[in-house]
Amino acid sequence: MSSRSRLAAVFGCSGPRLTADEAAFFRDADPLGFILFARNVAEPAQVRALVAELRNTVGRAAPIFIDQEGGRIQRLKPPHWRAAPPAAAFGQLAARDIDAAARAAWLNARLIAHELAALGIDVDCAPVLDNPSPSAHAVIGDRAFGRDPEVIARLGRAVADGLLAGGVLPVVKHIPGHGRAEADSHHALPVVRSTAAELVATDLAPFRALADAPFAMTAHVVYTAWDEAPATLSTTVISEVIRGLIGFSGALVSDDLSMKALDGTLAERARRAQAAGCDLVLHCNGDPGEMAEVTGAIGPLDGVSADRVDAALSRRREPPPADSTELGRELDRLLAVAA
Repeated sequence: MSSRSRLAAVFGCSGPRLTADEAAFFRDADPLGFILFARNVAEPAQVRALVAELRNTVGRAAPIFIDQEGGRIQRLKPPHWRAAPPAAAFGQLAARDIDAAARAAWLNARLIAHELAALGIDVDCAPVLDNPSPSAHAVIGDRAFGRDPEVIARLGRAVADGLLAGGVLPVVKHIPGHGRAEADSHHALPVVRSTAAELVATDLAPFRALADAPFAMTAHVVYTAWDEAPATLSTTVISEVIRGLIGFSGALVSDDLSMKALDGTLAERARRAQAAGCDLVLHCNGDPGEMAEVTGAIGPLDGVSADRVDAALSRRREPPPADSTELGRELDRLLAVAA
């Protein structure tokens, strides 16, 4: 089913069930997809029901996004779901044995995909390909695989492949790199003053290695080497850096428009992000007034953006059976080496 004419947005919702007003709004707005957060999660049967409700509002198998990285960032948590390790755990193993680390990262992603697919969730906002500098804000921290671009690329590829093997589409983030940011873009606008040469050599390298990923999420970060506007809102960064230097060919999703790194009204943010080259805008908090503002500001998917989104979604596959118990045992054996 084509994404053409769907609203170029991914929206959140307020709680574990849709309200009547939310269902009516989504039916009218027809966003491309939806994203879930901890506020939307109670137990497996409830999540499956919510996923079905969301899709019923638009009458199609809309993609359902979630942030399930492992470590600090996972919306599905014990006791109903596994406590997945953070990316840094695989980086630590890579210091001993890069092949074992890549296998462990694949196994972990395959297990995450197994859990997500069982709920009907088919897009995971992972892996994080950011390369954190020593002075960076802790918002990335152990969400990163480490500081070696080659290791980040190898482990990021393993995660992307593990998710795809389990029928879940990966979203690499935060392109073109949040690793040098000395502020948390949830709360303030980071400004990175490194040279273009430094950024290309370190920050961009992992994204170039995964330029064929189905989706990527932008960074709300200013890179003064290229523009005074944050990447999400910068035609220059998106066209010359993300599409040019990195060569990313997939569907580009903004980070959450409600984050405080961006200024202006929600309508202005959404309009600027789409005009800059984001194929989809992301709005996460479920606020009905803000979602209505975004809806009124942007257009439907069309042209090359629709083609990119269709190409990304065409990579969804029915996952083959998996012995999650045996996969988990192998993962535990590998990670025990780095403990």
